[in-house]
Amino acid sequence: MSTESDGKIDIEYGVDDKPPIPTSFLLAIQHVSVMIVPSTAVAFIVAGAVGLDAADTTFLVQMVILFAGVATIVQAYTVGPIGAKLPIVMGTSFAFVGAMSTIGASSGLDAVFGSIVIAGFAVPFLLGWQFKRLEAFFPPLVTGLIVVIIGLYLIPVGMEYSAGGVGSEDFGSATNLGLAATVLAIAVLFNLFLDGVWRVLSIIIGIAVGYATAVALGVVDFTPIGEAAWFAVPTPGGFGFSLEAIPLLTFAFLFLVSGMETIGDMAGITAAEGRNPTESEYRGGIFADGFISGIGAIFGSFPQTSFSQNVGIINFTGVMSRHIVGIGGVILVVLGLVPKVGAVVTTIPDAVFGGAVLVMVAMVAASGMRLLFLNIEMNRRNMVIIATALGLGLGVATVPEALEGLPEGAQTFFGEPVIMTGISALLLNTFVPGESSPLFDVVEPTPTVTEPATDD
Repeated sequence: MSTESDGKIDIEYGVDDKPPIPTSFLLAIQHVSVMIVPSTAVAFIVAGAVGLDAADTTFLVQMVILFAGVATIVQAYTVGPIGAKLPIVMGTSFAFVGAMSTIGASSGLDAVFGSIVIAGFAVPFLLGWQFKRLEAFFPPLVTGLIVVIIGLYLIPVGMEYSAGGVGSEDFGSATNLGLAATVLAIAVLFNLFLDGVWRVLSIIIGIAVGYATAVALGVVDFTPIGEAAWFAVPTPGGFGFSLEAIPLLTFAFLFLVSGMETIGDMAGITAAEGRNPTESEYRGGIFADGFISGIGAIFGSFPQTSFSQNVGIINFTGVMSRHIVGIGGVILVVLGLVPKVGAVVTTIPDAVFGGAVLVMVAMVAASGMRLLFLNIEMNRRNMVIIATALGLGLGVATVPEALEGLPEGAQTFFGEPVIMTGISALLLNTFVPGESSPLFDVVEPTPTVTEPATDD
């Protein structure tokens, strides 16, 4: 494990180092293993919400894996000004799940992909061009709340899958709950009590054990694997394209949020060297978010953004080589060109995926809480902003019918918990004087509160 010293860690391999091929391959597999489950889970959840069949779900999974690989390669090696030349592993973020599911179910995937193409090209390029001016509007108070709500409002989705999936005949059966509990228990116990690769791969090990148990119980249908081809070149426009104002506005805001997430991840990577990213690294990394997301959407892939879990691996191992991550990107591209890989994902029972999704989205919420606790002061101003933003976000998530009196477009936009929490946090933090406001450089006096000492 790496050790910290003066803000840096002991680097085993630097950004431009090229470890031996066998070592590079194994380390690349570790990166792929960490990101592939959350990315494919996003495709799996959206496909279920929209009501796609096994063949279309396989295609979505295939495209998500393929363009995650393309985006990772571009980040490692760059194409012109696009890419950061940093070890950034890319994948599809949970931030987009709600919007893609809701808009896909109501307006169709053509509206989803049409909006992603336009917003993906426009917003990240604007952010990359003006990120220094916009960054001040997204301090940890705002971004942390967005991360928290992403995790919290997806917890019911994890529970529904754990019970067997909405509409299933055996919803809530002992078999489904047992499979989900098996995956959850293994993921949690491996993460808490083991170290090294066992901890890093705890979720994928849990899914593997749950899947094997499901096979033994005879609840896995292997038909999609047999029907899928061994090799397929993606073709554009499989789901069509259309453009609607509200979906476009929704995805534009989400791309702004994911761009800020990428900025934070790049800072997390270069922190291992005790420095901040350069302006060209920032700009190239954000450009890659948008360019690959826009191109990928043309072929049926969901938006690509940096994966924070892989940033943790870099800081944990001290291995910063972008060439290792580039090899991981090549592995993802190869997997994305083999439809049978995507077909395997579609055969995983909902309950098995549910156990993994539950712990993954809950960890997203926990990471958002950590971002808040480590970076903001819990004074009156900030606590009111937290309460308001989370209250509104969870409110529309749990009682969406409360917006039924609004026009349909407003229901779609403000019915997204991430949008509601993000906008309320952004507006309050911007216009209420305080230390984190970009308009008022005012530090609130913190009243002295006498509390009994504890042993914590």
